[in-house]
Amino acid sequence: MTAAQADLQAEFLEMPEGLRIDRPDVADGSALWRIAKDSKTLDLNSSYSYLLWCRDFAGTTAVARAADGTSVGFITAYVRPERPHTLLVWQVAVDAAYRGRGLAARMLDGLTARVTDEYGVTGIETTISPGNTASERLFTSYAQRHGADLEREVLFEAELFPDAPHDPEVLYRIGPLSH
Repeated sequence: MTAAQADLQAEFLEMPEGLRIDRPDVADGSALWRIAKDSKTLDLNSSYSYLLWCRDFAGTTAVARAADGTSVGFITAYVRPERPHTLLVWQVAVDAAYRGRGLAARMLDGLTARVTDEYGVTGIETTISPGNTASERLFTSYAQRHGADLEREVLFEAELFPDAPHDPEVLYRIGPLSH
């Protein structure tokens, strides 16, 4: 990582307005479900799945907390079993009251800094539906900020989804990441 990239990363790790990035605990599951539901853009999983996620994948997940401890954003992710140096980012969401402040980018930088150190992650993957401009910008700017390559390819065609209509899911593969 160059000095300029380190300065940029440090800027993104600083949190405004008393916000902080933390690991979730099971009690955060209901807030993550609410934030995902209120986003109106994410595929909403069952409330049970968010509770399990906060229990089983807390080490690879981030939650943004307001000064009073309230969850105001999250990133769910896991290390791929077949590619143990790859973090798959499942969902990114920010409460409507906190959008437009760069919180998603700060969470992504903070989470990947943590999992790079703790798990030896050297790349990230995510899928984005065409037209999800916010996610496209988030991951494209992440790759640029970190001087990493970005590859895109369709991972799942629309016709594979049983709950049609569903857009295809485009795989974004970013790396290598610097340790």
